[in-house]
Formats: sequence, C-alpha cells, structure tokens
Amino acid sequence: MDFPARIKQQTCMDCLSGKSLGFEIRMAFQPIIHWPSREISGYEALVRGPEGEGAAWVFARINDSNKYYFDQACRVKAIETASKLGLDKMLSINFLPNAVYNPETCIRATIEAADMYGFDIHKIMFEVTEGEQIVDRAKLVHIFESYAKRGFITAIDDFGSGFADLSWLDALRPQVLKLDLTLIRDIDVDKEKQQAVDEILRICLELNTRVLAEGVESEAELNYLAGIGIEYFQGYYFAKPKLEHLTTYEELNFHAP
Repeated sequence: MDFPARIKQQTCMDCLSGKSLGFEIRMAFQPIIHWPSREISGYEALVRGPEGEGAAWVFARINDSNKYYFDQACRVKAIETASKLGLDKMLSINFLPNAVYNPETCIRATIEAADMYGFDIHKIMFEVTEGEQIVDRAKLVHIFESYAKRGFITAIDDFGSGFADLSWLDALRPQVLKLDLTLIRDIDVDKEKQQAVDEILRICLELNTRVLAEGVESEAELNYLAGIGIEYFQGYYFAKPKLEHLTTYEELNFHAP
C-alpha cells in the first residue's frame, strides 16, 4: 500500500519525537578514515541520551516492548541529524536484527526519512553488530539481501567479539566487515591475533568485502594493519565520537602528512 505524503511524514515525525521511548535520543558521530587517501570517507552515528549519556545508558532503557520503535527512531534521528550537519559522505547506522520484523517495512521508514531530509540512500551503510545473538540466521540473510537490493551498504560490526564464525561471512556476504577492537588491541605484537586477522582478510578478499579496523588507539596498531592491506580505520587514535558534530580533518587527533 502506498501512503499519502502527509501520512508518511507523520510516520517519520512520530519516530523523531521519541515519545514512545519516554526519553529523547541524540546522535554522536565518529569519523571513518580512508588511510591511503588520508581522507574522512564517512561517519558512524552512535546513539546518545538527551544529555549526551552514553549508549549503555540508552540500552538500559530498551526492552522487547520498545526495541522495534527504538531501532526505527535511531535510523530516522541519524539521518535527520546528519542532514542538518551537512553530511555528504557515507553515514553508517547500527541496526538491531532481532528488532526487524519485516525488512521492507523497516526500509520504507528509512527511505521516507532520507527523502524528507534530502539524504542519498546510497550513502547509508547499515551495520549489524556481531555481538548480538541472532535468533534466526536465515532471517538475517534475508535482511542483508533486502537492504543490498535497495541500494544500502551492508556491514557486519564488531566481528571477532561474539557468537559468529567465519561461515557468517559467506552466508551474509557483507560489503564491509568491521574488525572488533578486541582483535585490534596490540595486534602489532600479538601473533595469535595476527593469524586470525590474516584468515579474515583472505576470506574477505575472496568475497570482495572491504575491511575496516575499528578501535585503533596507537600508531603501532595502525602501521601494522595498514601494512597488511587494510585501508579503512576508526578509533580514538583519530577521533572520539562527538555529539551532533562532524569531526573535520583538521580536528583529527592525528594529522597525516
């Protein structure tokens, strides 16, 4: 069914209001660095509370009764805020796979928000955290296929932190895989982590999946990871997330030559 524009706008405005959650949500943004070009290629949107409280504060207030609405509200708020800040690069948004009842319904709200705020949907990347226990693997495969078909970028977040194994890569075939910080920390001196990442890179190369290392905190970590061919990075070494602000290249903690 195609809804009139007035009803579509009200749907998104309901999500923006946060009234069903009982509290306001805001967004912080952390830059994603493309190291070979020394440029910011995009930003990840990270949920915050009304006074800038961290994600843990927010998730402590999410349960089965409001999880779906929260997932939708985060998408709309991220697009709204990014648009108001003038973002013209990739916008990465986390989603809760167990909150997605029907991918087409969830996609509709995202497209409505993108249309409302004039944001290109082809610049939106959806990340599913590898740390969340997936109840239905086939359902997640269907979600990924649906999102990719509609032009969104698909990604697995926090890979190496939770339940999934390498078979998930072949099943989901994400366009981007984000290595969890537990694999990144001190990888320059940890042979076991080096071997694990080498195997992940080998499979990602076969699947044409881009690899992003998140949680980078030292020059040694960056140099090692760049040396084995990883091009995309995120972490405190470059910049911490900032509330309703897009960190510029000049504001990065590290200034590449």
